[in-house]
Amino acid sequence: MNSQIGGAMTKYTTDSETGTFELARKIAQGLTPGDILALYGDLGSGKTVFARGLAAGLGITDEVTSPTFALVHEYHGNGNSLYHFDMYRVCGYESLCSTGFFDYMDENGILLVEWSENIEQHLPPGTTKVTIKRTGDNTRQITIESL
Repeated sequence: MNSQIGGAMTKYTTDSETGTFELARKIAQGLTPGDILALYGDLGSGKTVFARGLAAGLGITDEVTSPTFALVHEYHGNGNSLYHFDMYRVCGYESLCSTGFFDYMDENGILLVEWSENIEQHLPPGTTKVTIKRTGDNTRQITIESL
């Protein structure tokens, strides 16, 4: 990932969905094709809000939704592509291969992977880990670090 967001580990606190969206929008400005972001967080922590902000920061105007049943949603806009994966139901290498995940690495876009803990051992070096933790009704602690 482009180092505009900081060093080995950076922590942010947001106090609303808008704050999480805006943080992701700013982070998107430092991304380049080939970057992979692995999202970690419990259900309802704000992963999809983060994904929407990231897409907005990349100039993508499509409605961003969780790809729970589709496994991957593709978004294109403003010369950028975002491939948004949901690995909730993926377990094991064979299951991961069936998603087309490895093929998307060659697509010259940015990969955003929800439920990355299910495939962590298969994420390539250089992947950026984004952990979203609910710390209150509206507050989130967002930690960004290299894997």
